Amino acid sequence: TDERPPTRRLRTGPFSVLDIGSTKIVCLIGRGEPDNTIRILGHGWRRSHGVRSGGIVDLREAESAIRAAVAQAEDMATERRDSIFVNLSCGHPESRHINARWPIGGREITKTDVSRIIAEGRLRAVSEGRSAIHTLPLDYAVDDTQEVLDPRGHLCDLLSARLHVIDANTTALRNLEAVLSRVELKIEGMVSSPLASGLAVMNEDERNLGATVVDMGGGTTSIGVFGEGRLLHTSTIPVGGLHITRDIAHGLSTSIDNAERLKTMHGSAELLGGDDQDSILVQLIGDNDHHYVRIPRARIVSIIHPRVEETLEMVRDRLEMSGVGPASDGRVILTGGGSLLEGIGPMAARILNRQVRLGRPRRIVGLPENAATWPMFSTSA
Repeated sequence: TDERPPTRRLRTGPFSVLDIGSTKIVCLIGRGEPDNTIRILGHGWRRSHGVRSGGIVDLREAESAIRAAVAQAEDMATERRDSIFVNLSCGHPESRHINARWPIGGREITKTDVSRIIAEGRLRAVSEGRSAIHTLPLDYAVDDTQEVLDPRGHLCDLLSARLHVIDANTTALRNLEAVLSRVELKIEGMVSSPLASGLAVMNEDERNLGATVVDMGGGTTSIGVFGEGRLLHTSTIPVGGLHITRDIAHGLSTSIDNAERLKTMHGSAELLGGDDQDSILVQLIGDNDHHYVRIPRARIVSIIHPRVEETLEMVRDRLEMSGVGPASDGRVILTGGGSLLEGIGPMAARILNRQVRLGRPRRIVGLPENAATWPMFSTSA
């Protein structure tokens, strides 16, 4: 999966994927269709338990939630799976570029040589306590000829490659494998969350010209910078929608469930005209289950605004530090559950000083019918 194929073909399937998030665990079973779309045969999701900031913190609780989500998808698809593709947001994934070289000796470069230089780069990328997940070739040099996209068939003495390596904490990955083995599932492959989201929501022009996908999840916000058709850089910020929910719960002395409902139904990133006049009933924590107070909607917005502003400023700083050149200055595509918050698009455009659009999964058939929630499924799609 680390070599770039000549053309992008969909798997015929059926195959299954698992998105282990901090707020929800999603399993999709699908297959590739001849018209280059993906058809979902079964989907299942459960509220996340045992997962925090993308990492598994309670093996037993995570196992139970994963088992339920997978069983729901399998029942709908009438298909039992024993292997699965899993998103990678645990283990503090990191992104870096390395250079690798492989002697050719004047002959023609073969597919085996390309595999060997990627394997060489993978070995060089291994550090204590870290495991490489992706070793993605950015470009090759055939002797003195730079920026060769596909070196196979060229004659040269020395093949060089510039590789994008995404790695993660080895212990976290072993815990992930252990949880899935309890559910009698083998990991068929791991996929970096920003890479998965970018492939789902971006079109080819955006990936070629340079664009950034910002996936706003429950426990983390992940960033993927694309350019020249490739993933150039990733970064993960340990802040997401759950932090907003907790801010509301703390600020209004209400439960987490009530805070989540208030955020979804009445929340906004920006203060709008009339928010001072609109009032909302809030159930307070206490002995009396019927203890309600009425507050202006503006108060909820005043709690949400600084957290969203902080998150977007962190995204801006990570993009400025990415070191990938003009690609990081391109359009931003917001996706994930956090992107559904009212007013977040204009706020992101102002803070990031870039064009911003909302990203939904493309060329996929059979997701849950409420299309407004599809950005929540971008990673799994």
